Amino acid sequence: MSTFLNHFDSINDPRIERCKRHELLDILLLAICAVMSGAEGWEDIEDFGRVKLDWLRQYRPFEAGIPKHDTIARVMCRLKPAEIEQAFQSWISSLIQETGCDVIAIDGKTARRSFSTKDRKNALHAVSAWSCQHQLVLGQVAVNEKSNEITAIPELLTLLDIEKSIVTLDAMGCQKDIAQQIIRQKADYVLALKGNHSGMQKELEAWWHKCSREGFTQTNYDTYTDTSCGHGRIETRRCEQLLLELNWLKKDYQWSGLTSVIKVTSEVHEKSTGTETCEIRWYISSLKLDARQALQSVRSHWQVESMHWMLDMTFREDESRIRKKQGPLIFNVMRKIAMAMFKRDDTISASMARKKKMAGLDDKYRSTLLESAIKMR
Repeated sequence: MSTFLNHFDSINDPRIERCKRHELLDILLLAICAVMSGAEGWEDIEDFGRVKLDWLRQYRPFEAGIPKHDTIARVMCRLKPAEIEQAFQSWISSLIQETGCDVIAIDGKTARRSFSTKDRKNALHAVSAWSCQHQLVLGQVAVNEKSNEITAIPELLTLLDIEKSIVTLDAMGCQKDIAQQIIRQKADYVLALKGNHSGMQKELEAWWHKCSREGFTQTNYDTYTDTSCGHGRIETRRCEQLLLELNWLKKDYQWSGLTSVIKVTSEVHEKSTGTETCEIRWYISSLKLDARQALQSVRSHWQVESMHWMLDMTFREDESRIRKKQGPLIFNVMRKIAMAMFKRDDTISASMARKKKMAGLDDKYRSTLLESAIKMR
């Protein structure tokens, strides 16, 4: 039976042999458990370890005791980003054996205060893949300082098994090469179309208006309407999906797998003020005709924002002052590991914020969380 730490055993220790007093896996386990219990910095990790040393020794020997916070920071900040991301993705894959028929939302987030003017270091920006079915981060890739999401997304897709899934991306990820890679990996896509492809959008809108004038009698067309009420407003979403004739599009716009164009009209009525707003969004997709499925995929994409919200509100990521070397990335991954443990836990019914507090106070509950992560499905 593989264990949680086996997936992180592949990370190379950056220290030379004669300088190794504390085992790398000891440091990793200490840091992950501390972040799960509310630690927000290197000193917090050391303090947690000194108070909970006897509990930690249930899982690792900690023969040299608990390292100083300077040692923890120095070792963790020198780890290689690619190895960290690969270890995290490997562990998540052991929890989820199949992602087929899932909607995978890919989006990026910046840890605002992780920049350093002294070292001229940009803030950490990581692109994550969120499983809407399992409510877990499937993997992530940190964006290179001299690059952007367009180069990071293909790297992330390469790490993932997305066969039979539906990949959703915002306008930044609406790229011909990315669409081709998704099809090559035997998945479908729904890509938001905005001003970055204005020529393609005009072509599709012209095709849409032509079909509309003909009453959609000359092509395959489907529509679905959904209404929701909450937060003092009523929102009606009308999704229309139209199968494309690729001959209508210029050759440059005939992307791999492109099958349909989706139009979502959102009408919002504010109860308190009586005001009404209307917004139209366009998407291109490889999905076949099914407006209900198309709307569900579009709406599911915004679940990734709940992950961003939890990182900021529950784990206070945007307030973190960790800046040196790989520190921001390390903490980002540890927060997502803790989030996955809380999400998978069904022993108690409580918010993630309450679970985090309980993990800090209750050794038995923390053991329950850790042991659920150790065992594979």
